[in-house]
Amino acid sequence: MARRHEDRAALTVRELCVLYDERHLPGKSRASQRDDRAIIRAIILPQLGNLKAACIRYADIEELHRNLSRTTPYRANRALALISKLFTLAMKWDVVTSNPAKGVKRNSEEARQRYVTEDELKRLLSHLVDHPNRTAADAVLMLLLTGARRMEVLAATWGQFDLKGGVWTKPSASTKQRRLHRVPLSSPALELLRKRRAEFQDARVVFPGRDGTSSITDIKKFWASVCRAAEIEGVRLHDLRHTFASTLVSDGANLPLIGTLLGHTQAQTTMRYAHLFDRPQRAAVERLGRNMMSSLRKESR
Repeated sequence: MARRHEDRAALTVRELCVLYDERHLPGKSRASQRDDRAIIRAIILPQLGNLKAACIRYADIEELHRNLSRTTPYRANRALALISKLFTLAMKWDVVTSNPAKGVKRNSEEARQRYVTEDELKRLLSHLVDHPNRTAADAVLMLLLTGARRMEVLAATWGQFDLKGGVWTKPSASTKQRRLHRVPLSSPALELLRKRRAEFQDARVVFPGRDGTSSITDIKKFWASVCRAAEIEGVRLHDLRHTFASTLVSDGANLPLIGTLLGHTQAQTTMRYAHLFDRPQRAAVERLGRNMMSSLRKESR
């Protein structure tokens, strides 16, 4: 009878997800909260929601991951990571005694290396500068000029900006690394912000939505339409962050500086841009080679 009562009292995965939402999600960024809830709603609850959390086995998670991997391998990895985190927390909360996701092999992923080329950038800017949807267009320009993450820009408030000092201070609650991040602003970025400040004097947010008070929540449709007009294919909004980094490399910036501007807390995160240094490195050794051979020819004379 005691065992039966224990079984009845044991939490289901659905109830575990409710605990996760109440106890853990509030500490994550809004974008992460949205992504986690989407995976819980679309994948975890339909597949595992009614099962007892303590009864979930490795084979259940492995099968779920394998089935998802047939069509969406990257999303399968995101779901696996979330399930693993869910059960790690469940162990701390004494809901389960083990993590059934431990040991499930993730699909290999290749880091995207898509950047906006120089010609694409010219076409993109020509469409953004005079676009009638100024709020969305300015948000995209801000992504290009700062290398910030999409939600950092969309959720920005005027209190974060020092327009006189030319500094954007992102609060820890809005950054992925959960740390305060101060970045300098270029003259074009400051000019954009001053124009918006003059136009939206009473707004608390920099990029207000239709109601004029809350921030716009998404610009994906706008971005897709601009890319079609500019004849640009295969570029996501997040790739503008990569474009920012690649432009810095071409101007001579080093990896530690790029990491600081992007808000990376670990050097290996910035190392994804190391391949961009091939051209400046080649130019450097080419100059060295020419100088060596030039000195050799002088001596031979």
